Amino acid sequence: MPAVIRHLGLQDYQASWQAMQAFTRNRNPTTPDELWLVEHPPVYTLGLNGKYEHLLSISADIPVIQSDRGGQVTYHGPGQLVVYTLLDIDRLALNIRQLVTLLEQAMIETLAIYGISAVARADAPGVYVDGKKIGSIGLRIKNHCSYHGLSLNNNMDLRPFDAINPCGYSGLKVTQLADLGATVNTAELADTLVKAITAHIPQ
Repeated sequence: MPAVIRHLGLQDYQASWQAMQAFTRNRNPTTPDELWLVEHPPVYTLGLNGKYEHLLSISADIPVIQSDRGGQVTYHGPGQLVVYTLLDIDRLALNIRQLVTLLEQAMIETLAIYGISAVARADAPGVYVDGKKIGSIGLRIKNHCSYHGLSLNNNMDLRPFDAINPCGYSGLKVTQLADLGATVNTAELADTLVKAITAHIPQ
């Protein structure tokens, strides 16, 4: 059963989160999986066990939302591609570690298409280029179904990352496609990444 792809454009983070919760709560064993492609207005989000100590000097202009995903603190803003993965992992015969690896590999393959060599790290989920983080993953599993997903930095203002310990790692630097010589529209990047994700999802 192919996943339904939804291009949702710029969406409020809180509203997207509540919509994901509702979708996951109301789905049944025959509900098709969905991938939601969004961008968010500037927002910091903390994972379920996120520590506020990783918020260093945040601006009053950027809200902070405590979410129910895994992981620590991150930043979302325009120019960053967010893919929410609403998947029945039981039906797909995936465990959480396999899903994380699948999403990392999809980002690595996508970046390679644009001439960027990226790697995953066993000690810190996500995707890195020369030690700088370019892609993040934060998931929640409920009733054997996943929601939340990944973010991939394309062409955004990275300065708000300076006010946090990204993903809880002090001194971790971030990067993006635009700073690595790749000029790509975020909608095009979304299409490329979705193809990579769906190629790895068991059918």
